[in-house]
Amino acid sequence: MASVKGFVEKIKYRNEDNGYTVLSVTGSEDGEEYILVGSFSYISEGELIEASGHITEHPVYGEQLAVEHYEIRPPEDTVSMERYLGSGAIKGIGAALASRIVKKFKTDTFRIMEEEPERLAEIKGISEKMAMAIAEQVEEKRDMRQAMMFLQEYGISMNLAAKIYQEYGPAMYGIIRQNPYKLADDIPGVGFKMADEIAAKVGIFTDSDFRIKSGILYTLLKATAGGHTYLPKEVLCAQASELLGVKQEEIEKHLADMQMDKRLVIKYGRSGEESGTQTASASHGETGEEGEEGPDSERERPQLVYASQYYYTELNTAKMLHDLNITGDQSEESIRKSLGRIQEQENIELDELQIQAVIEAVNCGLLVITGGPGTGKTTTINTIIRYFELGGLDILLAAPTGRAAKRMTEATGCEAKTIHRLLELTGAPLEEKGNDAGQRGKLANGGMRFERNEENPLDADVIIIDEMSMVDIHLMHSLLRAVNVGTRLILVGDVDQLPSVGPGNVLRDIIESGCFHVVKLTRIFRQAAQSDIVVNAHRINRGEQIPLGKRSRDFLFIRQEDPSAIVSSMITLVKDKLPGYVKADVFDIQIMTPMRKGALGVERLNTVLQQHLNPPSPDKKEKETGGITFRTGDKVMQIKNNYQMEWELRNRYGIPVDRGTGVFNGDTGIIRDINTFSELVTVEFDEGKMVEYSFKQLEELELAYAITIHKSQGSEYPAVVLPVYPGPRMLMTRNLIYTAVTRARTCVCLVGIPQIFQSMVDNASEQKRYCGLKDRIQEIEESLM
Repeated sequence: MASVKGFVEKIKYRNEDNGYTVLSVTGSEDGEEYILVGSFSYISEGELIEASGHITEHPVYGEQLAVEHYEIRPPEDTVSMERYLGSGAIKGIGAALASRIVKKFKTDTFRIMEEEPERLAEIKGISEKMAMAIAEQVEEKRDMRQAMMFLQEYGISMNLAAKIYQEYGPAMYGIIRQNPYKLADDIPGVGFKMADEIAAKVGIFTDSDFRIKSGILYTLLKATAGGHTYLPKEVLCAQASELLGVKQEEIEKHLADMQMDKRLVIKYGRSGEESGTQTASASHGETGEEGEEGPDSERERPQLVYASQYYYTELNTAKMLHDLNITGDQSEESIRKSLGRIQEQENIELDELQIQAVIEAVNCGLLVITGGPGTGKTTTINTIIRYFELGGLDILLAAPTGRAAKRMTEATGCEAKTIHRLLELTGAPLEEKGNDAGQRGKLANGGMRFERNEENPLDADVIIIDEMSMVDIHLMHSLLRAVNVGTRLILVGDVDQLPSVGPGNVLRDIIESGCFHVVKLTRIFRQAAQSDIVVNAHRINRGEQIPLGKRSRDFLFIRQEDPSAIVSSMITLVKDKLPGYVKADVFDIQIMTPMRKGALGVERLNTVLQQHLNPPSPDKKEKETGGITFRTGDKVMQIKNNYQMEWELRNRYGIPVDRGTGVFNGDTGIIRDINTFSELVTVEFDEGKMVEYSFKQLEELELAYAITIHKSQGSEYPAVVLPVYPGPRMLMTRNLIYTAVTRARTCVCLVGIPQIFQSMVDNASEQKRYCGLKDRIQEIEESLM
């Protein structure tokens, strides 16, 4: 063991999440410099520290003291006091002022600051107001240090501890001891699980009212990961009961109180139904509200329970959709005449449904265009754009992901942005605190906000959004807030694809509400009809038999029974056969699978494919974390939305020419560099966006040689390779295989068992989503009649 006593000269590095710090200390007795490393709850430059630990030798930084125990000492003499005050630790006090203060009060300096701060005004250059401000800082630093030490006892990270102290101040001690579940409501990053662990350490009983109410909210918010915006009461009570280890009656008796507190909204579903996206969701009448009930008694209708922010997000989304649904009066004859001229100039031929889509686009404030592959959605969009351009209207195009926006740009010749970029996502925190809007924003954007909203709407006459099946309720709500009434909004997508990863089933609910203009394109055009990808995709959608033995240029089935043989065939296809056939790079060809686990799941496939497509090499750096080895040259995917992650575009000399923030779930890229010295991994994403990940942020990445079909939404690849092998029935569904096949531009290769493929086509079941946008829309429609 060794010990050091001295002044903190410089904090060289600090991880705010776990408190790990590297700092230099000047010995108070010998004046030597020491490097200390360890976890420090709260420390500032200029403070006097006494630390003990073991001496270690770092290969780069040399000798260091790995601290095992430390104490922050109050300055003991006038030299120490002057040094601390002059270090900048107290805002407003520099070296000269520190010298005057200590010269005046000598060893009594800190007692004066704490007990008689008004006397600081006796010093030239300090007003009474400044004296009180200095005293507040001294007290706050002392309180902050005590708070950090207190919170560390409960396993709370430094970063969260600082947020907790900033939120509550000294009141935090009472909150931690009496109701730590309040942290889960108020502090981003503190979830129910963490609050429950703290509560167990404090000694709060498992049947505490605070615990049960927090557990109910946690259960509802956890359900959003499955796409739900609410849960039927019976489902909620069962899940919360299992989570909390209490009887269901204990859960049920708190629901009414939570509704009175506006934390929940309880609606009645239709008779005999639990509701959900495949049936009908919530119905009329809300407990605690006035209004007529439907023909069925409440007793016969299931209760549906929302976390309040999700209910109001759905309700406000429905209201804004109705506000946009304005009908124009331009004559159909004049529109058809203009269309005729456009078709002649562009040398295109539209069928009657496409013409109808253009007419509806001109005369409707809100229009949905849907249809499968090869039905002319792109041609229809291009014609609509051309029509409005000739009229001098301003048009904006957007899609949910970078890949989808890039495809839209290529297909239309006009710039398309991601919806996040269109709405100008910013790193500034939300200003609304504690209200529904703030809570919704915190849930949707991790504390980020969009610059475009009702106060700063999008400047456009027409807005066209593609790949609408991917848009969840949060993103739809944010988009609608930024669209002025009178602006035409055109929503385009394939309703038969998988729904959004986030909560809700927005496109389907809008269509099935029956309240808006919808054009469904059904005709497969001649050129598209020559593609077996297109023809078979429509057969899959109709549940028909697929002729897998037929010779085809773009839809191939390779029969293999054994998982090892399937993997071997896929490697041969990706590495040797397909790149030349579809004229694409190996990394542009995508293997997709329904599952994460198992012999043909994402996790195993990525390990095997990495060895074949990017094997170890002396000139390739590596970093192992969480059981995954990342290697220079690896294909990787971002697996969560990170609105604060910075990216930059660099020119050929590596100089940044543009910067921005935001890397999103599903973005794929290539690892260009791994720097073990700075502990950074550089990834190049689409459009040349370079992003630097610290080693601790690598949990946001995974290998992407193989991805789940869900992660492929909105993307298109030159060739797609799919293993076809038995799996859970809930995953082996028609819309899953339909989505996978429609991701391929030039070629689909299926490898596996033909009977399994056909069983997926026959399995029309879809995982039920409990979401009520359709019914919110219909309720508003009925109220307007």
